[in-house]
Amino acid sequence: MVTTNSKSYFREVEKSHRNYTAALKRAGSRQSVMNLYWRHKRQHEALLKKHLREEMAEIVQIKKKFK
Repeated sequence: MVTTNSKSYFREVEKSHRNYTAALKRAGSRQSVMNLYWRHKRQHEALLKKHLREEMAEIVQIKKKFK
């Protein structure tokens, strides 16, 4: 099921990957490539954590309707 939160998450991930890909093309050394990767990984993990938190909030709201 694709909700508005999912669409927002996918847009943010797509934006992150575009920026990451563009930065990789400009990277001038092996170390800068690795730094880009680690920064991208942290950003990706933060986006996923936020997305899962929003989904859990939706689940809680849906569960309340059944009580």
